[in-house]
Amino acid sequence: MADLTPNSSFSLTLRLQIPNRVGMLASVTQAIATTGGNLGQIDLIEQSRKESTRDITVDAASTEHAETIVQAIKALPDIKVLSVYDRTFNLHRGGKISIASRIPLKSVADLAMAYTPGVGRICTAIAQDPQEVYNLTIKQNTVAIVTDGSAVLGLGNLGAAASLPVMEGKAMLFKEFAGIDAFPICLATQDTDEIVRTVKNLAPVFGGVNLEDIAAPRCFEIEQRLRQELDIPVFHDDQHGTAIVTLAALFNALKLVHKSIAEIRIVINGAGAAGVAIARLLRKAGAEKIWMCDSKGILSISRTDLTEEKREFAVKAQGTLAGALQGADVFIGVSVPGVLTPEMVQAMAKDPIVFAMANPIPEIQPELVSKNVAVIATGRSDYPNQINNVLAFPGVFRGALDCRAQTITTTMYLEAASAIASLVKPSDLDREHIIPSVFDERVVSAVAAAVQRAAREEGIAQS
Repeated sequence: MADLTPNSSFSLTLRLQIPNRVGMLASVTQAIATTGGNLGQIDLIEQSRKESTRDITVDAASTEHAETIVQAIKALPDIKVLSVYDRTFNLHRGGKISIASRIPLKSVADLAMAYTPGVGRICTAIAQDPQEVYNLTIKQNTVAIVTDGSAVLGLGNLGAAASLPVMEGKAMLFKEFAGIDAFPICLATQDTDEIVRTVKNLAPVFGGVNLEDIAAPRCFEIEQRLRQELDIPVFHDDQHGTAIVTLAALFNALKLVHKSIAEIRIVINGAGAAGVAIARLLRKAGAEKIWMCDSKGILSISRTDLTEEKREFAVKAQGTLAGALQGADVFIGVSVPGVLTPEMVQAMAKDPIVFAMANPIPEIQPELVSKNVAVIATGRSDYPNQINNVLAFPGVFRGALDCRAQTITTTMYLEAASAIASLVKPSDLDREHIIPSVFDERVVSAVAAAVQRAAREEGIAQS
């Protein structure tokens, strides 16, 4: 199921030479509109009596759509296309992050303190008291973003090098939202033992580890082993970040429909890392009736093909996703585009809640069922109720680093979800506003405070 909505990820800038005659610029904008492009900024670069040079920004829905728009403009008489560049590729050119010094080196004295010989005193102090590494180095505020490139976004097993742009983006989010220095560690191996060994060997530099885009079921074992063998927090964002924000959104959606989490029946479509983590956290939050589905239907105890993680949620019921949804209160999708139909939604219980979070194309386009649901949420920024991990992981790590938590616990996840949900005031809560914006500056501090509070109550904070 294709999504034909133009968006910034397929954004072009065209430099055009346009005769100074009435209607010439209008012919360009008309060509863009006719081909379904979304017109953005128009900048005048240069102008003479005869012609003008303009940069025109256009959003498309795909690479093919972008080419259609360009060809439509090239076909216009007297309009010259001087250049076309892809704004997304241009933004990534040269990479998106860099390392900067925190202090200037302007004199011999500065150099003597920052490096040799003065730095030797700092090394000796850490050797004598290893905990001083948190006070005297970047470790206190640095997170390793670790991937093997085996499950990159929804694109699949692209490998380490191709995963780097995602990890750079993740590092930007850590820095912009929480002031944390994070760095991509893209490993050229997909062997579980080797990944665990490598991360353990890198751990002295970092205050925490964020696992990212590692395929299930290996991601479960890697996280479990690293948690056991490291004394710094390890967090698999694809699992727990997704689960935290999903639970926060569900808390508020249930308030709108006046239902209790203990009484509702929840159907989760997608039984990979995110689906399993969501189900586990929902159980901790009090959900008692969870039916999970994968590509073969309901995870039934009668099936013999279930992994250990899937068996954890096997139920007596059998059948398809459509069957599972009959009378269900909540649909949570972390699967593939287009698997949910309007007919399935209509078969759900009164005031159904639908979280269609497949990215970039959801399990169902919201406009198809908006009149038949109490609440609908997606993972996209161009629809209301965006369930986005950036609401969780920056604050989780900010809190964990600030109190030097040795690990991150389920209690922290629950407290983080409650903190996010609480930022939507009852007076502001409605069917298109169940979750705060990713740009709400209160989010990181609220989540961090909740995580620290939980860490101290559980006795795992070290400062």
